Amino acid sequence: MKLSELLKSVSILQIVGPAETEITGVNIDSRKIEKGHLFVAIKGTQTDGHKFIAKAIELGATAILCEDMPEEKIESVSYLQVASTEDVVGQVATNFYGNPSKKLKLVGVTGTNGKTTIATLLYNMFRKFGHRCGLLSTVCNYIEDEAIAADHTTPDPIELNHLLHRMVEAGCEYAFMECSSHAIAQKRIGGLTFAGGIFTNLTRDHLDYHKTFENYRNAKKAFFDGLPKEAFAITNADDKNGSVMVQNCKANIKTYSIRQMADFRAHIIECHFEGMYLEINGREVGVQFIGKFNVSNLLAVYGAAVMLGKNPEDVLVVMSTLKSVAGRLEPIRSKDGITAVVDYAHTPDALENVLNAIHEVLEGKEGHVITVCGAGGNRDKGKRPLMAQEAVKQSDRVIITSDNPRFEEPQDIINDMLAGLTPQQMKKVVSIVDRKEAIRTACMMAQKGDVILIAGKGHEDYQEIKGVKHHFDDREVVRDIFNS
Repeated sequence: MKLSELLKSVSILQIVGPAETEITGVNIDSRKIEKGHLFVAIKGTQTDGHKFIAKAIELGATAILCEDMPEEKIESVSYLQVASTEDVVGQVATNFYGNPSKKLKLVGVTGTNGKTTIATLLYNMFRKFGHRCGLLSTVCNYIEDEAIAADHTTPDPIELNHLLHRMVEAGCEYAFMECSSHAIAQKRIGGLTFAGGIFTNLTRDHLDYHKTFENYRNAKKAFFDGLPKEAFAITNADDKNGSVMVQNCKANIKTYSIRQMADFRAHIIECHFEGMYLEINGREVGVQFIGKFNVSNLLAVYGAAVMLGKNPEDVLVVMSTLKSVAGRLEPIRSKDGITAVVDYAHTPDALENVLNAIHEVLEGKEGHVITVCGAGGNRDKGKRPLMAQEAVKQSDRVIITSDNPRFEEPQDIINDMLAGLTPQQMKKVVSIVDRKEAIRTACMMAQKGDVILIAGKGHEDYQEIKGVKHHFDDREVVRDIFNS
């Protein structure tokens, strides 16, 4: 592709060198540069790509897209200056890969909780309808059956467009993706064309990056601000920020709710650990999920499917066959009547939702709730005491333990959580640094009819300590303990 074609719709401040250079690849990582590539120098949160321009040229880059022109220039290399490389890299990647998001129906899901569940259920549903589909999620990326490991909730713009391009080549008609606040703020989804967007909810998270709740909220809102008028926007009417998200949205706006009038409404008829009976827009359906928050998730899935042209009756039939996403309220039962529930809940709101769901099932039955939880290291410290408070509020016993301590001392994280509790609350709390021992202790405490919630890691099969990922899967640990 000619450099001039690659820069279509990109505002260039200055060009030094030939504009008709042939470009064979685009990269923001200088280590991945090959002969004929364009290197995009981005001023990131960790490092400044401008420092690696010389290295990129050494590896074969024939063009450089930058904000600050280097003092020394090589005659055979084209240099292009823009106001912000972060703002334009998405458009450049879109151009290079032939605008793949316009060749399929791309639906983005954003919010604090529920993104993975909704995106994955839509992917599974539309495959059951017979369509070829792609998925971009926290757990794993998929191009039809091909699984591609996910390092971030949303990949960088170049990897993202490459994946979408591969989906188009594989004949995919639809793609469903999580849009994290980081990805929106860092313009990773820049240049993409969305057929629809879904807002789940908004609670405290990622303030280590966004600094304020307003910044976090505005990052999510920016996604809806950018939707085209031909798209749809489905927002959660039960969340106080649901209407804020679509204030400046040009798309066709729809709402969903389990508490008030909305375009898509539902209520629970009956609830068990195996699933629920719901009424959705006047029709009854049995689903293999529990919890009011999952009713909201299913409503978002139902609404999106209808907006994408599916018959409501057909949507409910397929919905009844869908199963929960790995590590999301995943039940594991012992032979002596104890139920362990593994969930990814790692925010105060998510913990509250999961514990509410457990109590909804336990209502009218005997049984105690024992919660095992921790908090991630090198992340928002402000949510740690709040998480401990939520766990204590709805549990009979709580074991505070390690999650992914990363580069922090596990005991320091635990102490931050315990600092949010009163002496009275501390009476039902113990702290055990070793996560495996914490889970084992919970299993030893439990009796027939009790429920153990193991929160925080869900689908993850590792524990990150001092920069090293060690194999650790809550589900494996519980099964081993139950079987022994």
